[in-house]
Amino acid sequence: MFTERMSRFQAKLAEAGIDVALITDDDNVYYLTGYYDYLHMEFGRPTILVVPKDGETLLITPTIDLNSAEAAARVGRIAAWNDGMGNEWREELPGAVRNAASVAIEPGHMPPPVRAYVKDLVAAENITSVTPILNQMRMIKSPQELQLARHAGEVATAMMNAGRAAIGDGVAEFEVAIATSQAGTRKAAELLAAHYDDGDMSPNTHFLQIMASGKDIIKTHHRASTRIMRRGEPVFLCFCGMTNFHRFKLGFDRTFWIGEPDPEQAKVYEVAVASQKAALEALRPGVTAESVHAAYAEVIQGAGYEYPFRCGRATGFSFLEAPQLVTGDTTIIQPGMVLAVDGSVSVETFRAQVGDSFIITEDGWEQLTQHPKSVEEVIL
Repeated sequence: MFTERMSRFQAKLAEAGIDVALITDDDNVYYLTGYYDYLHMEFGRPTILVVPKDGETLLITPTIDLNSAEAAARVGRIAAWNDGMGNEWREELPGAVRNAASVAIEPGHMPPPVRAYVKDLVAAENITSVTPILNQMRMIKSPQELQLARHAGEVATAMMNAGRAAIGDGVAEFEVAIATSQAGTRKAAELLAAHYDDGDMSPNTHFLQIMASGKDIIKTHHRASTRIMRRGEPVFLCFCGMTNFHRFKLGFDRTFWIGEPDPEQAKVYEVAVASQKAALEALRPGVTAESVHAAYAEVIQGAGYEYPFRCGRATGFSFLEAPQLVTGDTTIIQPGMVLAVDGSVSVETFRAQVGDSFIITEDGWEQLTQHPKSVEEVIL
């Protein structure tokens, strides 16, 4: 899988007239080589994948992670560097870009020290972006990736069910987070054992649980706290950061109530559900990404609420991929895409959100995440 991707990538570099690409985004390094979980730039230890349009690929990575790289990376050569020795990660780069008329980088993902060094090595007019090529490659998922997406959906569904069961009057938010993490980890471990031969891949869910209850419901990305939930309060659960099975990400969220909801909150929630429904009715191959957002936004604004944020986004080995379901994105929806699609309404004292992930099929979509969403079904 990784070898085939790398071959396609090199062919696309040649077609674009790019002599060498420097890949520094950890998700793209994994996508092309299978290498993951190294200490990236935030620890002061950059990893750089050097991909010429033809010939041997090179992975520049810290010596501390050499064993992992040798076990996982499908590359021609690995150059390990150590802290304080020689020119560290800079040692190999001059030779890698020498005589290259066109060097492609990831402008949004290259660490500043690496970017500054490359700028010293390569004239500005010879630097271009490789991001459009990688975005296009990653947009349509392979059969293996779609299997990962379906299994990620099972993990997400297990987490949502566990979170729902843990919510209650007198329960602290962090207890819900513990329950979701345990359920997701156990489901992931079950799937890894049954379907994959990769003993190094961790089943453990990670990322802090996104949830909010009571007056904090308006905080979109609030993390589980020590707050005690009470009867009559709304509770929001989001797994957009935690659903990460075998490195494949999905979006998934629901709003619940502990007991009967406030009628005004229920009214807002029903518009959120209707907005997602409208988006899904518009979602199919051949339409533009922005048209899906337009259908969603029309319902929300038609009900008298403010223009909303994006309706959704593509996911995969990154939390955010192309396209995005938002005004201005004219990408044509195609079979094989994986998209998170939300319905959401925000007012001053309340926000409601429901979201699921879908595979685009030849004639519509296949839902990956499963949980009820009518008002009656989300009252606990």
